[in-house]
Amino acid sequence: MLPTRIREGLAPGISYLIEGELVPMLHCTMDGSMAVYFEHHVVLWKEPQVTIKLKAVRGAVRRLVSGRQLLLTEAKGRGDIAFSRDAPGHVFPLDLPRGAAILVREHQFLAATASVRYSTSHLRGLSNNLFGNSGFWVDRFEAHDADGVVWLHGFGNVFEKVLGDGEEIDVEPGGWVYMDPEVRMRPAVYGLRTGMFAGVGELIFNRFRGPGRVGIQSMYVHLPSAE
Repeated sequence: MLPTRIREGLAPGISYLIEGELVPMLHCTMDGSMAVYFEHHVVLWKEPQVTIKLKAVRGAVRRLVSGRQLLLTEAKGRGDIAFSRDAPGHVFPLDLPRGAAILVREHQFLAATASVRYSTSHLRGLSNNLFGNSGFWVDRFEAHDADGVVWLHGFGNVFEKVLGDGEEIDVEPGGWVYMDPEVRMRPAVYGLRTGMFAGVGELIFNRFRGPGRVGIQSMYVHLPSAE
């Protein structure tokens, strides 16, 4: 399981802690050299000297189609700011060294350092019991020019599975949180039509194939989607 409490976390220009058991909080102390961006509804509190403004994002049309907000919010300055989501779960960091990227399931992003580039990707040809066959959208975070950190929220607790080259794992469609871009995902359907399960229907999983990391949340959920 990933750490549920961090006392002395470090990101470029930021020190942070994560605490709380039921609805955890991310508390960032900024030294003024690095901004943090986030969705506006996740701010819990801030010091007055920390300024916030709207942050335009690339691919506004994509965000509109995928049901996300068209604008993010950015905090700058020297001081403290805290974030949380209005749901029980697990807040955790993903460190991204320069050149690294991560794909994140929609609506699980909490905050990121301004050194991390944000975009959206559409994973086509995938199906599960929510999205049909047209695929779905994911958030892509990339530390393009410098190191950075992305903080995510998982429902329940979050566990990381590291897949070797060619290794596969089937995950309930609402159970994954993030994956490395090198990981491939496709639907896996199991028919339950014989014996005592005759007529029940099908079990649908997302099958992940390595190499790379897959984040799995223990309290899987199926969130609304524009798909």
